[in-house]
Amino acid sequence: MKTIDEVLVRMDQIVEECKIKQSRIGYFSILYRQVTRRIRDGILAREFEDNERMEKLDILFAGRFIAAYEAWQKGHRPTESWFLAFEASKETKHLVLQHLFLGINAHINLDLGISAAETMGKEPIAGIQKDFNKINAVLAELVDGVKSNISAVSPIFGWLIPLAKGRDEMLLNFSIQLARDGAWKYAGEYYGCEDRSASVLERDANISKLANKLINPGKFLLFIVKLVGLAEWKSVSRTMDQLDVVVQKAQTI
Repeated sequence: MKTIDEVLVRMDQIVEECKIKQSRIGYFSILYRQVTRRIRDGILAREFEDNERMEKLDILFAGRFIAAYEAWQKGHRPTESWFLAFEASKETKHLVLQHLFLGINAHINLDLGISAAETMGKEPIAGIQKDFNKINAVLAELVDGVKSNISAVSPIFGWLIPLAKGRDEMLLNFSIQLARDGAWKYAGEYYGCEDRSASVLERDANISKLANKLINPGKFLLFIVKLVGLAEWKSVSRTMDQLDVVVQKAQTI
């Protein structure tokens, strides 16, 4: 893929594939497609510090998700962070929000730092920080909008989660800002390291631990998850359609 429009064409295809297959990977795909649309619109409006560079970053960034998805579809093993997210999509017991966070976890905590460093090549990594933060602002706004309107796809989620207030649970306390800060720190580490393959393996192992916390919440929250899941729609395609409405309404930057 050489343009962001080509990325969006492929994202549209993935969304449709997920609807046909009733694949829960479609939940993250819906969210991420809207992020990509927003970045495309921002590039056209010349909103970024370096719009041509932002397109390069977006292509590399989206390409990592698309490559992981295609590898998994062919029976190959992507990074462990993505593998856990994709394998979880086979399960009916996980909430929509869990699937969204699993995708965000792999894509922000692992993929974004790598993509930022590779976008800069030999140019100083600090030069891309403002546009790096802009991508995260777009995603954070979308996630906040989805969480605020999660009742559209998970009717009783908002009623039950206050019961778990104060508990140290990854599912409740997942923070885009913390993920962004960690991703930026890793971008610098990846940019400066000699053995990038080894660096990715080590980072992926750490991010996979976070994925497992999202998949396997504590005993108390697991009980809540089961209750919430009873009320969520069982049709993946119907949930995707409603989630698409939610994310488009949430995008106001």
